[in-house]
Amino acid sequence: MTFGDLVSEHRRSRPARVAVVDGDVRLTYVQLDDRVNQLANGLLAAGVAPGDRLAWIGQNSFRLLELLLAGAKIGAIVCPVNWRSSEAELVFILGDLDPAIVVWQEQELGHTALAARGAAAAAGVATRAVWLQHDGDASAGSAEGSYESLVAASSADEPDIEVHGDDPLLAMYTAAFAGTPNAALLSHSALIVQNLVIGRVQDITDETVFLNSGPLFHIATFMSTNATLHHGGTNVFVRRVDPEEMCQVIEAERITHAVIMGPTLGAIIERNASGVHDLTSLWPTGDPNDNRSTIVTPDSAPWRHRPGGYGQTEVIGLATFLALGSASDGKAGRASPAVIVRVLNDDGREVGPGEVGEIVVRGPAVMNGYFGRDELNAERSRGGWHHTNDLGRREADGSLSFIGPRTALIKSAAENIYPAEVEACIASHPAVREVCVIGVPDAKWTQRVKAVIVVRDEMTVTDDELIEHCRARLASYKKPSIIERTTALPRTQVGFIDRQAVDAGFGGGGYPGLLPSY
Repeated sequence: MTFGDLVSEHRRSRPARVAVVDGDVRLTYVQLDDRVNQLANGLLAAGVAPGDRLAWIGQNSFRLLELLLAGAKIGAIVCPVNWRSSEAELVFILGDLDPAIVVWQEQELGHTALAARGAAAAAGVATRAVWLQHDGDASAGSAEGSYESLVAASSADEPDIEVHGDDPLLAMYTAAFAGTPNAALLSHSALIVQNLVIGRVQDITDETVFLNSGPLFHIATFMSTNATLHHGGTNVFVRRVDPEEMCQVIEAERITHAVIMGPTLGAIIERNASGVHDLTSLWPTGDPNDNRSTIVTPDSAPWRHRPGGYGQTEVIGLATFLALGSASDGKAGRASPAVIVRVLNDDGREVGPGEVGEIVVRGPAVMNGYFGRDELNAERSRGGWHHTNDLGRREADGSLSFIGPRTALIKSAAENIYPAEVEACIASHPAVREVCVIGVPDAKWTQRVKAVIVVRDEMTVTDDELIEHCRARLASYKKPSIIERTTALPRTQVGFIDRQAVDAGFGGGGYPGLLPSY
C-alpha cells in the first residue's frame, strides 16, 4: 500500500465526497484523483524519475497535496520548503536537494524564489530543475512554466509505475542545530501508519473538515492534513494565517479540526469578540478559550483532553502521546502504537525507571534517514535505533517524560551530567524566569555545574534555596555549585538560548569530547 493508493481508493469508495476546498476551488475525490494523475503523467513527461525530488516553494494550497499524491504515484520525493527562507537559504536547499521540479509561487514569494533560482544557476547547482509557477492564470505560459498548463495537457490515466511502501515520499528540513539543515526522508508507510494514529487521537473521520492554515513546511499541520485525506475527510486551505479570513472560512465550511498557534487564536478571539462569525463547528460553545491547544479537535477526541506528547520531524511528528494514557502519566505520555521507545545510557544500555538517558525510537513511523547525509545517518541509526539526541525518563508507571535536548555533557569526576535535566529542575522553581546550565573548568573535578539564571520581577530567591531545590529533586552530584544572575540570557536569531554565548560570558568550558558541540 502506498500513499497514492489512498486517493485512488477514495474515488471508488467516496466519489462524491469533497476532498479539497481552496478559495473557489472545490474538488471531489474523483476530481482530485483525475488531477493527481494528470500531474503525475505530466511530471513523467517532463523527465521525472523515481527517487527524484520535487520542491514546493509556496504557501498553503491544494496543489501541494496534489503534488504529494502525484509524487507518491510515480515514486518521487516531495519537499515543502519553508517559504519564509531567505535567498541564501533557498540556494542552499536547491543545491542540497537537487530537485528535478520546483513548483513556485509568484504572490509574495516570487522575487525571492526567482533570485534564488538565478543565484543557484550562477553557482552551478540545481541546473536541471524545471520551474513551474502554480498561481496565476492557468492558461498563461507554456507547459514548461505553468503548473496548470502541465496538468491540463496530461492524461488522467493512472500511472503505471511500481512504487513500494518503504520508499521515501516526504522530505522535511529539520532545524539546523549543527549549522545546516537536513532533509528527513519519510516513507509512504510512515505517513500511512501515522495517519491511523493521528486519526485515533484527533477523532478524524470522513466527516472531518480540516483547516490548513498553519504552514505546511512544518510536520505539525501536515500530520492532520494527511490523516484527513487518509480517512476520506475534507481539507480546506487558506494561503497563510489571516484571522479574519480564517473566521470566514471556519463559518462557511463548518470546520471541525484545525492547527492554530496561540497568537493567531488570540487574534481570532479578539476579532470575533462580538460573535459576528459562527465558529461553533470548531468551538461548540462559541468560545475558543474552551480549547486553546495548538491542535484544535472535537470534544470527543482524546487529544482535546490530553494534548501533547514527545516527537520530532524524524518520527513524523510525534512518537508519544499524552492522549494514549491517563492524566497522571509522565509529561510525554505513552508510546505511539507505531513505534518502540527506549531510554539508553551512553553505553547503549537501557536505564531503569526514574533515570535519565537518550530517547531512541524504532518502528515504521521512523524516517528512512536524511537525504545525502550518509555519515550522519550512520550515527543517528546506530544499533538499529533512531537516536533522537533528546533526553527522557521512563516513569515508574511506564509512561515517559521529556527532559530536554541532549546538548553539551558536563563531566564532574566520573559522573555525566546533562544540562537539560538540571535546567528543567531549576526552571520549576517559581522565582526563576529562565536558566542556562553550563560546565566550568575545575582542576579537581574536571568541571563544576554552574547555573546562570534570570529571576522573575518582584521575586527573590537565594543561592542556597536554589541549590536545595535541586538537591531535593536530583542526585546530589547534579546540583549546581555556582549560581550567577543576569538580567537576560543571550539568544540566537531564532530565539533559542545561545549556549556558546553563555559559556563565553560566564566562564564555561572544559567539556569532554563525548558529544558533538552545540
